[in-house]
Amino acid sequence: MTGSPALLAASFDGTDGGLFAAVAVLIIGSAVLALAETGLTRTSRAKAKALEDDGRRGAKSLRRLAENPEEFLAPVLLIVLLCQLVAATLVGVVAAHLFGALGVAVATVFEVVVIFVFGEAVPKQWAVRHADRAALFAAPFVSALIGFPPIRLVSSALIGLARLVTPGGKAESGGDVTESELLAFTDVAVEDAAIESGERQLIHSIIEFGDTIVREVMVPRPDVVAVDGSSDAEDVLERAIQAGFSRIPVYEGNVDNVVGIAFTKDLIRSVRHGETGRPVEELARPAHYVPETKRVAPLLREMQTGQFHLAVVVDEYGGTAGVVTLEDLIEELVGEIADEFDVEEPLVEPLGGGQFRVSSKMPVDEVNELLDASLPLSDDWDTIGGLVMALAGHVPVEGETVEVDGHLLVTERVQGRRIASVKLLNIGRAPTGAQPGGAEPGEARRGGAERGGAEPGGAEPGEARRGEARRGGAERGGTGT
Repeated sequence: MTGSPALLAASFDGTDGGLFAAVAVLIIGSAVLALAETGLTRTSRAKAKALEDDGRRGAKSLRRLAENPEEFLAPVLLIVLLCQLVAATLVGVVAAHLFGALGVAVATVFEVVVIFVFGEAVPKQWAVRHADRAALFAAPFVSALIGFPPIRLVSSALIGLARLVTPGGKAESGGDVTESELLAFTDVAVEDAAIESGERQLIHSIIEFGDTIVREVMVPRPDVVAVDGSSDAEDVLERAIQAGFSRIPVYEGNVDNVVGIAFTKDLIRSVRHGETGRPVEELARPAHYVPETKRVAPLLREMQTGQFHLAVVVDEYGGTAGVVTLEDLIEELVGEIADEFDVEEPLVEPLGGGQFRVSSKMPVDEVNELLDASLPLSDDWDTIGGLVMALAGHVPVEGETVEVDGHLLVTERVQGRRIASVKLLNIGRAPTGAQPGGAEPGEARRGGAERGGAEPGGAEPGEARRGEARRGGAERGGTGT
C-alpha cells in the first residue's frame, strides 16, 4: 500500500519515554528555581526581618539569604542553566530520533514554547505577584541546596572566574534603602492607601529633621526680643507680658553679648517681693549657646537631657545670630503650634493669574515644592528675601523686579532694610495651578507669619520668619518650668 511519507522517522520507544520523563523533571526543577530566584531577589533585608518578626515559616532562612544575596544567586542561576541546557539537549536527542531531519525544528519549537513558558515565564510571573510566598517557600530548600558541598565548590570556582574577568572588584557595600527611596516609599504607600497623607507628612518631617540645621529654624537676630541687663525687673516683666514670652535674653552692652535668660516667673516673684527696681541681670539664669550650623536632632536631645527650652544661636564670629526654642524644634516635626498669642498670616497667598504673594522669610525649597516652581537653591541664601537680595545685588526698593529661571520676582513691600513680601510670577511656562491652601499640614511650617509689634533691631510687625509662626525670641507665656 502506497501513500505519503510517514511524519515519524522512528517509533516512540521506552528510551524516548525515559528521556521525556527526565526532561519533565528538569523543567519542573528549572521552574522551581526560577521562582526561587525571583522571589529571593525581590526580598530586601528589611522585608525579610519583618516576615521573621511576624513568625512566618521559612523567614529565618530567608533573612540569612537576604543578608548576602551573592551566596545564593550564583548557585541558583548555575543550576537553572544546567537544568535548561540538559533538558534542551535531551529534547534534541528525542526529536532527532523521532523526526529525523525535522527534529531540529521540532526541538526548537518545543524548547521555546515549553521550556521558556513553563520553566521561566510562568514561575517568575507568579513570584513577582506573590513575592513573599515565593521567597518563604524557596528559602529553606535553597539554603540546603547552596550548602551542598559539590554545588558550593563548583559555584565558588565559577564566581571566582567571573570576578577575574569583570572589573570593579567586590560589590559596593550599602544599605538596602536610601533616604530618597524611603521618602518615595511613603508616597507610594499613600497611593496604595497603606498609610494616610498625614502620616506620610510626619514621616517626611522626621526624616528631613535629621538634615535640618539650627539656622533654618531659629528666630533671627532682628526679631529677637532681648533686654539690657541694667533694666528694672518691673519694666522687663511688663515687656514680657506685652510680648507674651516666658523667657527673654538678657545682654550687656548689645545683643551680641547675651549673658543670661530672664524667666518671667522669676520676674513676677521679684516684683511681688517689692524688688521692682532690681536689675534684671541679677535674676537672669545662665544661657545656653549653640552654633548656627548645629543639627537640630542632637540639639533636641540636649534640650531634653539639659532641661532647657531656649538657646542662644551664635555665628562663626561669636555674635548673636538669633535664638532657638524647644517649640521651634517640635514644630519642625508636627507643624505650627499656635496659641492665643499667635496671629496667623498666609505664607503664600494666591493673587490669580499665576501670581502669588510670598513671605520674604519663606524658604526657597518650600516655595518650589508648594508652587511647583524651579527657583535656584544655593548656600548663599535660604529664603525668598535672600534670593531677591542676592540677585539684585543691593537692598531693593518697593516695585523693583528681578528675573530668574523663568520666574519674575517683584519686591512688593520693604520695611527698613528688610524685604517683607515678594510677588512671584511664573513667566517661563504655563502658570502653576498649585494652591497653598491645599498643602498638607506642616508642609510650609517653617515660614509662618509673625505676630505684630515692633521688635528691637528694626523688626517690623507682621514679618514672617523661618521655623515659626510667631514673633520670636523666647517661649510664650505659660511654657516656663
